[in-house]
Amino acid sequence: MSEAILEVCGLTCERGERTLFRNLSFAVKPGTLVRIAGSNGAGKTTLLNILGGMDTLTSGRVFLNDREVSAFDRRQLADYRRRDIGFVFQFYNLIPNLTALENVELASQIVRDSLPAPQVLTDVGLGERMRNFPAQLSGGEQQRVAIARALINSPAVLLADEPSGNLDSHNRDEIHRLFFELRDRLGQTIVIVTHDEHLAAMADRRITMSDGRIL
Repeated sequence: MSEAILEVCGLTCERGERTLFRNLSFAVKPGTLVRIAGSNGAGKTTLLNILGGMDTLTSGRVFLNDREVSAFDRRQLADYRRRDIGFVFQFYNLIPNLTALENVELASQIVRDSLPAPQVLTDVGLGERMRNFPAQLSGGEQQRVAIARALINSPAVLLADEPSGNLDSHNRDEIHRLFFELRDRLGQTIVIVTHDEHLAAMADRRITMSDGRIL
């Protein structure tokens, strides 16, 4: 294998008679931020879900730190999601009657060797807001809680699917800035699916999917 933390080799995904993508290959180096873009229906979210162990591939291989994730059984994949991967979605999916701290603490109960929830919330800039409920937080702050939740297991790779797609321009820029801070300050490896061209210009690597392949 290579110096990559995450590597995709000849990945193909078919859904019925439709081929979402065929023979995709790329590698992600540790401590980098990679942006994946492409038209609607290009398979970006499916690719991210395969990397996160939440969807199936038709053929090809996926490696994380030289372990072949694509060969894992169901139990191994569940362990992989708990231990190695953090996932951030467009919608925050917070529990409204729990504080920011309690939302993150709840996630810590299903992972091994979790980080202290107050520390992670401080890392995402919510040290003074962790006792607030979601309704008392802005959209950007709620997304920060969701990011903290994804970081609770100190993941090898953080995967984000349109994480700023539900935010206004100010909060979008703040969330993007946070991702780069996590890369620079914590050495976090991050793969983001987004249409945002400003983020693309700042990413360490840009991957564009079109017609089932990488441009």
